Amino acid sequence: MVKFGNIEIMFGGCNVSTIKDGRGSLYSWVPKEPILEFNLVQFSKSKIRGNHYHLEFNEYILIVDGTFSLVTKDSDTGEEIAMIASKGSCFHIPKGTPHALVASSDATLVSFLTKPWDECDQPIFREALVPQDSDYNKYAEQQGFVYSAEELKKE
Repeated sequence: MVKFGNIEIMFGGCNVSTIKDGRGSLYSWVPKEPILEFNLVQFSKSKIRGNHYHLEFNEYILIVDGTFSLVTKDSDTGEEIAMIASKGSCFHIPKGTPHALVASSDATLVSFLTKPWDECDQPIFREALVPQDSDYNKYAEQQGFVYSAEELKKE
């Protein structure tokens, strides 16, 4: 197992016969636990999602298009660390692991959760790893929240 901070980098296996038959290829990743929700997440270039951690579920991320910087904290030192991730990269993000993704291009990923978001008492906890841009901060202020629209659900 290869780790980046507390995040596990998952490697997809490929059945070679899917390449040999000329139709393309088929890659598979096997999660450690059942997936109960998945979400298609689209990013505009230079935008940030994350800056949080989850206590009620583990998250798996599969990048399907584009390139990101994945930011987390080193599990030994607590220092922020970053790596580049692109199409085909897959990660297991355990409960309590802070993470943020910064899109280097327009990009798409699928987020897989081990508990449905709407069944969580508090699905996210804020941890500022990467500052949001001024456009996002203005939008948040206009909508009446600081970090995430999830704050509005608590009222």
